[in-house]
Amino acid sequence: MIRTTRLDNGIRVVTESMPHVSSVAAGFWVGTGSRDEPSRLAGASHFLEHLLFKGTPTRTAAEIAEAVDAVGGDMNAFTTKEYTAFYVRVLGESLDLGLDILSDVMWDPAFRPDEVEAERQVIVEEILMHSDEPSELVHDRLLEGLFPGHPLGRDVLGDEESIAAMQVDEIRSFHQDHYRPGNIVVALAGRLEHDEVVAGISRRFSGVPGGEAPGRVAPEVSTVPVVLTNRPTEQAHVVLGVPTFGRHDEDRFCLAVLDHVLGGGLSSRLFQEIRERRGLAYSVYSYRTTFDDAGVLAFYAGTAPARAREVLDRMVGELSKVTSEGVTEREVAVAKGHIRGETALSLEDSAARMSRVARSEMLHGEVMDVDDVLARIEAVTAEDVGRVATRLLGVEPVLAVVGPFEAGDFPPLDRSAMGVA
Repeated sequence: MIRTTRLDNGIRVVTESMPHVSSVAAGFWVGTGSRDEPSRLAGASHFLEHLLFKGTPTRTAAEIAEAVDAVGGDMNAFTTKEYTAFYVRVLGESLDLGLDILSDVMWDPAFRPDEVEAERQVIVEEILMHSDEPSELVHDRLLEGLFPGHPLGRDVLGDEESIAAMQVDEIRSFHQDHYRPGNIVVALAGRLEHDEVVAGISRRFSGVPGGEAPGRVAPEVSTVPVVLTNRPTEQAHVVLGVPTFGRHDEDRFCLAVLDHVLGGGLSSRLFQEIRERRGLAYSVYSYRTTFDDAGVLAFYAGTAPARAREVLDRMVGELSKVTSEGVTEREVAVAKGHIRGETALSLEDSAARMSRVARSEMLHGEVMDVDDVLARIEAVTAEDVGRVATRLLGVEPVLAVVGPFEAGDFPPLDRSAMGVA
């Protein structure tokens, strides 16, 4: 059973009871991510993610880690462009300990100067490591091309300059502004009692009531057609992307099916054409990302530099076929079956269920029943998918490439290349 309660201080508490399991996963989800940072504080959300587990005035980082280890739990955090999450997973009998620690780090982080400096160096190393991974870097470059000058186009990690310049007082102020009850969802799933959880979260709150989600400005429809990064790599990393609608659009269920038909599995068009028939790449896939007011549909392949142009041509050819000829009923049936099975498998543990209810409440303001979501997927038709393909692929695409290339090696693609007149 899923239950939601809004506390008087503004925190939304959502729980899903799983009486047949022994564990419980608890997470504090903050509705602030990298897109909510001013440029001079780029990376502040991710910096906070690192710092909160460094301790409080009454607990050191080592004491927190030891306490969780001693009960066989695990604890972690992550940052996205639109939210930041801190979570712990323990046995049900240790839930009080988990809530004690999470509440303590959320409401009373220490921000000790020596620990901030140590973590600053860790983050710089993380930025350098990320930059040395061309298969990851190329996706950041795509977002730069799709959302130039907008925070959605920036790396979640920030950059070396912004991290080096960020002062402790600025980090503390960012925490005070954004880690407010009205901008937080506390989600739990597993062996629990909703009313006890609500009382526990309320009792442990020690911050300032109120607050709200940050205001946001949608990106303008202006893109950079080709973003090329010259690197002496053994493989070329190629990503073709188009901007899409945001997560609230009714066509998002059709987009999920379209994504799978194009590159979501072993039977997808791109996998079959580029890897299975042509042997042009080992890794080839598509993905979709939706934000509050924008989104991305992207197609990736890693291949030998000499084959990059051919891979791109094959990729564009398959997209063009979808916009001009549509998709088949069989492709849609396979995609829906995959999504149905993948959804069921992803909900077999308490951490996954906690993430689902937290993300739904945080991003949509409600938790849709899984059966309702699957019913919306099941209702998608081949005609729907063809319509959405034409809607999304009928724009100028953005190409991001990382590899041993020079400017001009990849001319811009126009919408006619995608089969749209």
